[in-house]
Amino acid sequence: MKKFRGNYSHTLDEKGRFILPSRFKEVLLESEAASVMMTRMDRCIFVYTIEEWEKIEDRITSLPTTSETMRRFRRIFIGGAFECPFDKQGRILIPVPLREYAQLDRDIVLVGEARYFEIWSKTLWENENLKMECDLAQPEARAEIAALGI
Repeated sequence: MKKFRGNYSHTLDEKGRFILPSRFKEVLLESEAASVMMTRMDRCIFVYTIEEWEKIEDRITSLPTTSETMRRFRRIFIGGAFECPFDKQGRILIPVPLREYAQLDRDIVLVGEARYFEIWSKTLWENENLKMECDLAQPEARAEIAALGI
C-alpha cells in the first residue's frame, strides 16, 4: 500500500480548489472511490481516503460516549467531515467551513502523514515548524523522540 509522504506547496484557485501532487494522486488511485473525506483538527484539514476514513469512523463511534470531551471530539471531527470528490484534472474543492477553520487563503502546504495528509495555510505551517524547533530545545521532547530510535 502506498502512503502519503512529503510536503508540497500549492495554491488554491478562486473557487477553493487545489491540484493533488502526483505522489498523493498515486495513493488515491489505489482507492476505488472518486472522493476523499476531509475534517478538521489542530487548525488544519485532515484528508483521508474513504477506506481509511471508514476505519477511523468505526473506531471513534465504537468508543463509549460517557466522556464529555470524547462526545465533543466526535461531534466536531465526524460531524464536521465532508466527502469531497476530485475532478478529472485531479483538483479537490475544499468546503468553505473547512477553509475558514484552517485559515486557508491562497498559499497552502500539503503534508503527508502516511495514512492521511494534512492541508495547512502556509503561514500556520511555518508557525508549526517554529514550534517544533522550540520543542526540540526541551529535554523531555528530545527524549520522547529519541525513544523512537531516531
